[in-house]
Amino acid sequence: MKSIFIRPCLSILMSAAMVLSCCNAVPEVGRLHVEGTALVNESGDTVELKGVSLGWNVLWPRFYNKEAVGHLVKDWDAEIVRAAVGVELRASEGRAACYLDDPDFGKASACTIVDAAIENGVYVLVDWHAHGLHLEEAVEFFSYMASRYKGVPNVIYEIWNEPSYKDHEKQIDYTWKEIKEYSEAVIAAIRAIEQDAVIVVGTPRWSQNVDAAADDPIIGYDNIMYTLHFYAGTHKQWLRDKADYAIDRGLALFVTECGGMNADGQGPIDMESVEEWLEWMDDNDISYLFWSVSDKEETCSMLLPSAASEGPWNDGDLRPWGRFVKENL
Repeated sequence: MKSIFIRPCLSILMSAAMVLSCCNAVPEVGRLHVEGTALVNESGDTVELKGVSLGWNVLWPRFYNKEAVGHLVKDWDAEIVRAAVGVELRASEGRAACYLDDPDFGKASACTIVDAAIENGVYVLVDWHAHGLHLEEAVEFFSYMASRYKGVPNVIYEIWNEPSYKDHEKQIDYTWKEIKEYSEAVIAAIRAIEQDAVIVVGTPRWSQNVDAAADDPIIGYDNIMYTLHFYAGTHKQWLRDKADYAIDRGLALFVTECGGMNADGQGPIDMESVEEWLEWMDDNDISYLFWSVSDKEETCSMLLPSAASEGPWNDGDLRPWGRFVKENL
């Protein structure tokens, strides 16, 4: 009787162990929310996420795969990754189709990175990587993503990467009023499906003028943050002053894109300015993502063309900016 009893028990225990092993294969992350100017976890502790942004999916689709994300998480210690869904860049030689031309490709690119982030137990920023205002398309995209990932705590939505010129010839910026009206419509579409996800709102002048948003913030919604972008070779203390003003006014900021070079992605890495920015972000518990996982001949690209699409990438595959980012993370 003893042996008969032991065998089924062992079988049950082995089956349970296999189930637990399968469950543990997908690490869980906690739901984040915004309290005042801070991003906090379920225990109320302030969180500062640090990670990397993939380049435009229309220019570097080869890096939009789960293996690359796994490498960034396991070997670079990225706590968050960003999927930059290119909205406007029209297809041409060397480019895939942008979202306006092929929404299905944009959604598939985003979902590949989101699924990989979930599998690796990190957060993911879904970035509507646009400069112009495309309200109807944005509502459709974020409604789709919110429906697909409803209740998944890994996902953060960045609803307009860098509002820039609405009239490039005359260099007329989108006003905060226009950006706010767009953002409220997109937020409403997301909140109709997903009540809790953190949403990051773009700000005027390529997401630099956070002070404008601070003077007239979005109200009526929880878990809203605002985008700040900097490139250390161009943006100095004057931009941190704008950010300090916004923080003092109660805005929660998220640096969803930053670099150590000039704003055009070129020029030398300004190490002194980068260190000042990193210290400022750490002092203010501001999350940030470095730009970008790409292989273009430019300072802000982290990889050389020799780098494998799926990784892993050794130091010989990295440009100087890539080595800096990896060491920093």
